[in-house]
Amino acid sequence: MRQPDDAAMGFEASIDRSIHAAVARMTGGISPSALSEAYADWALHLATSPGKQLQLAKNALRQSSRLAQFVQRCAGGDANPAACIEPLPQDRRFAGEAWAKWPFNVCSQAFLLNQQWWHKAMNDVRGVTRQHEDVVSFVTRQVLDVFSPSNYLATNPEVLEKTVRQGGQNLVRGFQNLLDDATRLQTGQPPAGAEAFRPGETVAVTPGRVVYRNRLIELIQYAPTTDEVRAEPILIVPAWIMKYYILDLSPENSLVKYLIGQGFTVFMISWKNPGGDDRDLGFDDYRTLGVMDALDAVERIVGSRKVHGVGYCLGGTLLAIAAAAMARDGDDRFADLSFFAAQTDFTEAGELMLFINESQVTFLEDMMAEQGVLDARQMAGAFQILRSNDLIWSRVIHDYLMGERSGMTDLMAWSADSTRMPARMHSEYLRSLFLNNDFAEGRYRVDGRPVALSDIRAPIFAVGTEWDHVAPWRSVYKLHLFADTDITFVLTNGGHNAGIVSGIGHPRRHYRIAAKRDQDHYRDPQRWLEETQPKDGSWWPEFSSWLAARSGPPAPPPPMGAPEAGLPPLCEAPGDYVLEQ
Repeated sequence: MRQPDDAAMGFEASIDRSIHAAVARMTGGISPSALSEAYADWALHLATSPGKQLQLAKNALRQSSRLAQFVQRCAGGDANPAACIEPLPQDRRFAGEAWAKWPFNVCSQAFLLNQQWWHKAMNDVRGVTRQHEDVVSFVTRQVLDVFSPSNYLATNPEVLEKTVRQGGQNLVRGFQNLLDDATRLQTGQPPAGAEAFRPGETVAVTPGRVVYRNRLIELIQYAPTTDEVRAEPILIVPAWIMKYYILDLSPENSLVKYLIGQGFTVFMISWKNPGGDDRDLGFDDYRTLGVMDALDAVERIVGSRKVHGVGYCLGGTLLAIAAAAMARDGDDRFADLSFFAAQTDFTEAGELMLFINESQVTFLEDMMAEQGVLDARQMAGAFQILRSNDLIWSRVIHDYLMGERSGMTDLMAWSADSTRMPARMHSEYLRSLFLNNDFAEGRYRVDGRPVALSDIRAPIFAVGTEWDHVAPWRSVYKLHLFADTDITFVLTNGGHNAGIVSGIGHPRRHYRIAAKRDQDHYRDPQRWLEETQPKDGSWWPEFSSWLAARSGPPAPPPPMGAPEAGLPPLCEAPGDYVLEQ
């Protein structure tokens, strides 16, 4: 049989990719094949598990009886009947007093019982793969959340009370809010209130200069505020899926400003927001044009002093790969390394792993092949789904039913100022890191040779956050299994972003901290948690003290840039790349 030629194969492949890209626009980038496979795995195994079916039938009868008894107590005049089920601690949808009154207490109890039954139905079906079980459980929970009585006017007593009290004006305002949000989404405008937080005006205002620029990064050097500084500079590598100023928000929330005030010289990478022309930029380009070029520029400005390397989120993963390659090759320019909510092993990488399998990654690759990038709105949508109650339904209730506007904060405005990702780079890191876990397992190659965390000898300061959906702290803690060096680990309250942006004086902050010497025995994360006592306040002073202990004596500040070395200051911070939409 005659084999098809390359041109024909290319044409056929382009048909498949075009169809997949069209489907992706309707599904938000979720692969229908991957979702169908997960539900088929669950349904077929459940169909051949009569014991599990019997258990579910018993649960249904028991829950129906409990609900009937609850209704009977309510009908009998019991003003405060004992609940037959309590919501999970993080579920605040039915916390108001109005939900304890008839008939809304019955609505909420029925919903929670139904939610519990489906959770049991989706879990512990023998033979279903772990990922498929997690997928069907997660997706079913999202579907059920759509029908929560809190989301509808007729079944939400708090909304009904406000509607009666205001004569329906809350619904009028809510409809106006809905139209405004829809218009902003359609025209690509930021959400309401975000215009008050513009980089260089109200956020990202720490003084500094852009001292280096290539096609992928701008390097910002911040101006000193002390007469003397620590000789060793800090180089911060933020994630490329976010704009750098998460670490330089409002002055009271700026880690950069805090570190400068403690007498450190700080350099920050600001990633370019890529477009379709950047589709062929790969993960290694981010290492070379990002970390390595920035490190070379810092060295030309401050001389041959060692550098404190700091990486946040995937910027920390990239920094770890770069540092491992440098250690392998005898490059010891890093005095130490700090990783904020950054993973090096991806076997337990949170709920994002629900969307990572061969079918899903291939689907995303086909979508990106047409666009050249992963669109920022597609990435933002995925993160919103992970926390739909907090980020979607609570907003529907507050903004559209209550008719109020959620107050905008610097962190929320930054979150809406999202970025794109080049198709090649995004595909490479999804496959190499999330799907295959190549870095942790010694298969990731730099310049043709594998790299390993165990080659790093520089001491490490690692931070995890208690409520992180993106980089769960137990996954971040796995650094203890791979790095053969001293590790100081901090666990702070808050989520992936708010836990890191932990300004001095911020209320209700606490953290745990403990150090492990390279010769100490391993402690599993649960034991670490039980044996490490919490401390009140921000973890930032601990970080500053840790850096200071590994720095030389204070010295005069270095010059801004190095014109004689070909690095004249190019413009004022925050630079040009951060302003690209």
